[in-house]
Amino acid sequence: MDDRGYRYIFKRLMDISDDGFVVIDKDGKITDINDKYCAFLKTSKEEAVGKEVKSIISGSNLPTLLENHESEEGLVIKIGEDMGFTEDALVIVNRSGVFDEDGSDIGAIAQVKFRLQTMDSAQKLMQKYSELEYYRDEYLKSTGGYFEEALGSSEVFKEVKMQGLKAARTSFPVLITGETGTGKEVFANAIHNAGDRRDKPMVSINCAAIPGDLLESELFGYEEGSFTGAKKGGKKGKIELANEGTLFLDEIGDMPLSMQAKLLRVLQEKEIEKIGGYKTIPVDIRILAATRKNLEEMIEKGEFREDLYYRLNVINIEMPPLRKRKDDIPELALHFLDKLNREYKTNITLSNEVLECFGRYSWPGNIRELDNVIKSAYASCDSFHIRLIDLPSKMVAAKKVTESGEEDAKKLAGLMDEYEKNVITEELRRCNWNCKKAAEELGIHKSLLYKKIAKHGIDLGRERYENR
Repeated sequence: MDDRGYRYIFKRLMDISDDGFVVIDKDGKITDINDKYCAFLKTSKEEAVGKEVKSIISGSNLPTLLENHESEEGLVIKIGEDMGFTEDALVIVNRSGVFDEDGSDIGAIAQVKFRLQTMDSAQKLMQKYSELEYYRDEYLKSTGGYFEEALGSSEVFKEVKMQGLKAARTSFPVLITGETGTGKEVFANAIHNAGDRRDKPMVSINCAAIPGDLLESELFGYEEGSFTGAKKGGKKGKIELANEGTLFLDEIGDMPLSMQAKLLRVLQEKEIEKIGGYKTIPVDIRILAATRKNLEEMIEKGEFREDLYYRLNVINIEMPPLRKRKDDIPELALHFLDKLNREYKTNITLSNEVLECFGRYSWPGNIRELDNVIKSAYASCDSFHIRLIDLPSKMVAAKKVTESGEEDAKKLAGLMDEYEKNVITEELRRCNWNCKKAAEELGIHKSLLYKKIAKHGIDLGRERYENR
């Protein structure tokens, strides 16, 4: 297609669009403007074409963008009385200089989205989106939509969610394995809620959080007077409370061997006997268990019963660590931040450099660590964007080390300086920029701290100096 054909296409685009368009040449004169923009500016194409753009649009930044070879996107601009409006009008502007393959100036173009029309389009889209969301939710409810609470759309995690959905369609025991913080409990809840026992109770107990001598009474319950301190009337245990529902045994690898034998009997006989009791109570429970430990290694060391392992491990689901599903990190991070924004009625966002840093970090604490990092950064953020300075220094240092390894551009001394700068900045922020207190926390003299602040170019700012 020749240049003449493209001119016709561009003219047609400007005619059918709801947006305003204006084009200038390299001398800053208007060469084209569409009728929508003319109507907004209360002028005509005949009046505008050939004039200096600033004589028609006084606040135009096109000549500057052309001169500096720059562009601006998504700007919200208020146009007021200087443009002949009786009240302020808001528009959304995209504008840029235009250059040839040699970088020579050709001209500049601006696209203006008028606020009312943009809002009208957004409302139409939201209405259609709401309808789609309704049908989507109804579909998910019938196909295990509870697994949507386990956020993540990476291929590796999709496969894990499919395993969970298949497990939910049975009443077989499930053993969920994986590192700390990978979301094992969330997944267990999803399996229960997507299964046939969803209307019955799901009772959870953390085997690592309860001392061994109390675990039996927690699981099996006790009769009145069975031991000193026993409640009047006795107490039901977790197993009995979960009857006809699901019992979730978190950190099963921390259960004492003596209790493992008693749990095995429950699974075999499907009945329990309370402490101090003389009669058996039939129970119908589904067992979900989770552990961060390698149970097969524990079996070899005699720390876990092999027969119980095979009873629990009918279906095994291994939760992948966050470092193996890095495509899910932005979704998870934005989810945690969105929860904080809703709770505290704010609109904090994550900068691109932070998301890049998240992608380079190894996340030894997995999803739980990501949640904590977002909360910490949100609390320390003093602007509308969470930046690198708001992150723990170890994360930023890890990013620098990774970049150094990739680019082979920094030496060890430079990395140490970066690390020291991040540690000092984080400590100053934690001490509300009080240099004396920060020096004490860092274990150095105040004068040395000032030298390091100067060395690293840390900008305390006027208000921060007042807090020294």
